[in-house]
Amino acid sequence: MRIRHAVAVVLVAGLAAGCSSGGGSDTTTGAQQTTELSETTTQSTTTRSVPPAPGPFGSAMCGPGLLRSLTERQKLAQLLTVGVTGTEDARKIVESEQIGGIFIGSWTDESMLANGDAAVIAEESPIPLMVTIDEEGGRVSRVDQLFGTDPSAREAARTMTPEQVYEMALERGRNLRSIGVTVNFAPDVDVSSQPDDTVIGDRSFSDDPQVVTTYADAYARGMRDSGILPVLKHFPGHGSASGDSHTGAVTTPPLEQLQTSDLVPYRNLVDTGVGVMLGHLSVPGLTTDGLPASLSPEAVALLRDGTGYGAPAFTGPIFTDDLSGMKAITDRFDIAEAVEQALSAGATTALWLTTDDVPRVLDRLEAAVEKGRLSQEQVDASVLTMARAKGVVSC
Repeated sequence: MRIRHAVAVVLVAGLAAGCSSGGGSDTTTGAQQTTELSETTTQSTTTRSVPPAPGPFGSAMCGPGLLRSLTERQKLAQLLTVGVTGTEDARKIVESEQIGGIFIGSWTDESMLANGDAAVIAEESPIPLMVTIDEEGGRVSRVDQLFGTDPSAREAARTMTPEQVYEMALERGRNLRSIGVTVNFAPDVDVSSQPDDTVIGDRSFSDDPQVVTTYADAYARGMRDSGILPVLKHFPGHGSASGDSHTGAVTTPPLEQLQTSDLVPYRNLVDTGVGVMLGHLSVPGLTTDGLPASLSPEAVALLRDGTGYGAPAFTGPIFTDDLSGMKAITDRFDIAEAVEQALSAGATTALWLTTDDVPRVLDRLEAAVEKGRLSQEQVDASVLTMARAKGVVSC
């Protein structure tokens, strides 16, 4: 019996025991249009609730049955998303550790996508797999050689209407789905006036939080409607931060300043069927002990509980930014330490760039659960959050 079929039998048995009922599961024109739409967007996005993006993950099941079907190590592996170099690297780590997701980076062999291998690996995975990518448009694109270039966020807001941005994202999302991608770490909702070529720069739609809200909402809707889970980033806001977390520690303005600017798009959009990525950002008045938001229980609590001003709580998946290749983290933490800290803080998924350390990370996480540094309740809750985002748990 193939391992996929064996696990499927266990999952079905767990489902039967787990619940009593089954589950399914800046041109002048652009600025004027944005101003007219921003109030409507702000009002509507705080009240509507959209299911997670659909995915090719099969029938939904009940959470208790899913949890009983997994070993402790499999549960912990579901909370990891790691970058892969290509098809064989991805297949090996999925088969050996049943990780929750793989990440397609700038270094990944393009043939993996061009040949449809990502979709095949996801189909072969014994536990449903997220296939994630950074595809913002502009200078952050992984598929421009396959599907052509999209404008940067800033250029899109200057030259396109929100509806045109929606259509652009819908087409790009359909292209991504056709090659097996299920999660896109976009749109960038940082509120920024930085020059185009700086760390955020033209990746930001605008320095006006309402313009960001309007255009990010349009982009995220396009992704969702194509079957891709969009992920807002970089919480709680990189747009006015002191530097680049790729090269060192970064500090944002105080939390009270973020409340009136950087947090506005999150406040408006967190209940619209999205994920959120935590940035490696130290925030005066929020994070403590010098921890960046990606490792901070206070930052996670701010997002989960609502960011103020009547903001809804966030129940979707929380991803960290890369924990292995950015000096804001690596100057202070080994990868295994960083992953444990992130998951203990409440992040749903720890993201980093290579598969080499996965066994060592999982060894450390198993020890952390055994010794009480990482609670079983937190692990189980995160596994179910991931499963809901994949569409495999509905009760």
